[in-house]
Amino acid sequence: MSTANTPTDPENPARRNLLIASGTGAAALAIASLSAEATLAQATANWDKTFPESDRVDHRKVSFTNRYGIALVGDFYLPKDRGDAPLPALAVAGPFGAVKEQAAGLYAQEMAERGFATLAFDPSYIGESGGMPRYVASPDINTEDFMAAVDFLGLNAAVDRTRIGLIGICGFGGMALNATAPDKRVKAVAVTSMYDMSRVNAQGYYDAMTDEQRAETLAAMSLQRWEDAASDDAPKLAGGLPDTLDGIDDPVITMYHGYYKTDRGYHSRSLNSNGGWNVTSPMSFMNMPLLTYIDEISPRPALLIAGSDAHSRYLSEDAYAAAAEPKELMIIDGADHCDLYDQKDIIPFDRLQSFFEGHLA
Repeated sequence: MSTANTPTDPENPARRNLLIASGTGAAALAIASLSAEATLAQATANWDKTFPESDRVDHRKVSFTNRYGIALVGDFYLPKDRGDAPLPALAVAGPFGAVKEQAAGLYAQEMAERGFATLAFDPSYIGESGGMPRYVASPDINTEDFMAAVDFLGLNAAVDRTRIGLIGICGFGGMALNATAPDKRVKAVAVTSMYDMSRVNAQGYYDAMTDEQRAETLAAMSLQRWEDAASDDAPKLAGGLPDTLDGIDDPVITMYHGYYKTDRGYHSRSLNSNGGWNVTSPMSFMNMPLLTYIDEISPRPALLIAGSDAHSRYLSEDAYAAAAEPKELMIIDGADHCDLYDQKDIIPFDRLQSFFEGHLA
């Protein structure tokens, strides 16, 4: 499916501040897609991920539909040496603005190597999944996306539907926690570099947004809705990271750039690599708090993993404090936020394996 690219002004501080306040941390070009349905890619010998393909895992592209009728596309991974018994399963998504070919797929493939059936999926409006307009996020719909992934896994013959867990990364860590609370089919949840997207959007990083700034932000987005509604073009996008770091010394921007804008994590379908979110995406997050019922995950276990040097660490610590037992907070010494996206020598896969083996038994 074709896309149309329109340059944005990467030096516009209003756009950059809106992006940072939204927790997206990425993108230099505005992208519009005309697709209302999933552009489900056919099985191909070409490996389009940002990580090497494993010879210990079988992989295929799958599609399923959430309860809003949006077609979602995922990569389904199974261990090659799996026998005939149904397997415990994990649905994986994130980071916020990434696609399944990036961190989520890395996690899914690694956990499949360790004996799990895994599904890394693109959320609604993103990547190969459907939904219009493109590049919009929703606390409700994106929470539902995880539940729809549980639907898919529970109907798959390779999966033991009584042993399903979730892994959420970055902003989809918050969605995974939010989905687990009401969806009692989920038996355990783990998140890494977790963002509470409602809190970051509504209050800014470290809750530094003033009431006046919040009102101004909402007023600007409210007026933008009229502009979007009056136009035949795709909704305006916020813009984000510049293509280079010339003159940039902000450590968060530098960190995200080092993942999304380089060979390390760049992907052609990733918002955070190429584009940005719809300007009005933060509105629903600012008005509809995630994690209100995080204590209702209990008595099922939650594992929260964060880097000691991550700017987002406080979000995991506060979510841990709000959750009920059984719960675990694991701080990875010396790690920053993006290290837990793809650094296999830093991501505690052994702990993830033992956590899910113990709780999906």
